[in-house]
Amino acid sequence: MELRFLGGAGEVGRSAILVNESLLLDYGMQPATQPQFPVGSIEPEAIVVSHGHLDHVGTIPALLSGDRRPPIHWTPPTRALALTLARDTLKLHGGTYGCPFTETEIARVTQVSQTHGYRESFEAAGHEVTFFDAGHIPGSAHVLIDDGETRLLYTGDFHTDDQRIVAGSTARPDADVLLCESTYSDVEHEARSVVEERFVESVRTTLWEGGTVVVPAFAIGRTQEMLMICEAYDLPCYVDGMGTHVIDIFQDHPAFVRNADALGRAVSHARFVDGRDGQRERIADKNTVIVTTSGMLSGGPAMTYVPAIRDRPVNKIAMTGYQVDGTPGRDLIETGSAEIDGRVMPVAAQVEQYDFSAHADRDGLLSLLEQYRDAEVLINHGDRCSVFAAELADDGFDATAPENGDRIEVDG
Repeated sequence: MELRFLGGAGEVGRSAILVNESLLLDYGMQPATQPQFPVGSIEPEAIVVSHGHLDHVGTIPALLSGDRRPPIHWTPPTRALALTLARDTLKLHGGTYGCPFTETEIARVTQVSQTHGYRESFEAAGHEVTFFDAGHIPGSAHVLIDDGETRLLYTGDFHTDDQRIVAGSTARPDADVLLCESTYSDVEHEARSVVEERFVESVRTTLWEGGTVVVPAFAIGRTQEMLMICEAYDLPCYVDGMGTHVIDIFQDHPAFVRNADALGRAVSHARFVDGRDGQRERIADKNTVIVTTSGMLSGGPAMTYVPAIRDRPVNKIAMTGYQVDGTPGRDLIETGSAEIDGRVMPVAAQVEQYDFSAHADRDGLLSLLEQYRDAEVLINHGDRCSVFAAELADDGFDATAPENGDRIEVDG
């Protein structure tokens, strides 16, 4: 089996791996001021997608330009999320940085889409493919690929611990080669229960003091997780941004959610914002929690809420996810100021950060890897892939870290 790395090797973002020059695994983008896309020109016979985050699906429609119509295989939630992200990307950036697809290509996605559940094997470009629950977000999958000689397990993004929205990954199918993400290979997450309790105590204190809490959250997975926490602890909350549409997607696919009833209670508990007639400005003055996109303060309704609450020290901004270097969210945490809508704003409100990651930490990665000691291990999707691969090699693994552009032969 030959693997060609087009993106996501030695980096987080634009994941794309071509198997045997015919089957493409993921095709994402790395969002930034100047977005990055997978390298090389390809025409795959079929596409298999691990999950619906921008860095794994963001460039998929571009594969359907011209006369190309390769089938796209994914779980039902991933299909819906990919279409939502594609339309949002086109809306936000279609005329600014040369978005690599148009509405025509997005429409074609629905024509070639083929959805599959977990543990339901199917054929794609001459390979047998099976999805297993990866415990990252609803619909996320480990992807097992068998070409008749070699069995490759592509982990995609995964988590081994339970979240409220999804249960942790437990599937460990036999494989000759493991292609493993490594986002948090040098991090140990606190127990989720401990993080939740600290978050809730902090929010309750702010509400008791008369303040407003803005919770910037990723639209897919994190927004729904935070709403479920607010409901569980009876914290009053509003929800705004793309995450409101993603809630509908998850409720349309209850089999891919850990507890659909709990999600339903969280939705009933929250108040939804449509942004009309100064609604956001009025809500920003309320003694409440506001869960809103974007999670890194790079756009979305957060651009209204943060400036509205920034002047009062009693208010709070609770960051819930990783902040990429150079984003306003990262700047806010490190400097106490952030560039919002082109203006650098000092923030007097309290700023806190909580680790609600949907990725496995170092212990989680090692617990999965331990099941594949006899396999060839390839490390990708991380900022320290080579270092982590060397650590694994020192521990007896046959582990390496490919680079973008590499072609690697692996055997069964």
